[in-house]
Amino acid sequence: MTPSPFKGQTGLKRILNAAGYSLDGLRAAFKGEAAFRQLVLLNIVLVPVAFWLPVSRAERAIMIAVCLLGLIVELFNSAVEAAIDRISLERHPLSKNAKDMGSAAQLVSLCMVAIVWGVILL
Repeated sequence: MTPSPFKGQTGLKRILNAAGYSLDGLRAAFKGEAAFRQLVLLNIVLVPVAFWLPVSRAERAIMIAVCLLGLIVELFNSAVEAAIDRISLERHPLSKNAKDMGSAAQLVSLCMVAIVWGVILL
């Protein structure tokens, strides 16, 4: 198999490059996506609250994990939206479906936060 001409470095250099690209992605999301900034703010509030609450370590871990899941889903949602917009800004039913599904995934993740926190705290 012929190696891809688009493949980059290997080893430690590859890991360092990947970390840089990841930070670039976080910066782009924070700068360009209001929803991501709102979720960061929500996490800044909820994660310390999870440490303050008298819950087990397992419950605390789950509470924090579902909060972080919201950030992950928003990153994927923003990536899908950016890719769709890169292809074309023209309105198309498939583009709408893709964006709506990304939005629905975010809604489900936020419902998960509410359900998990509710079940643990109530």
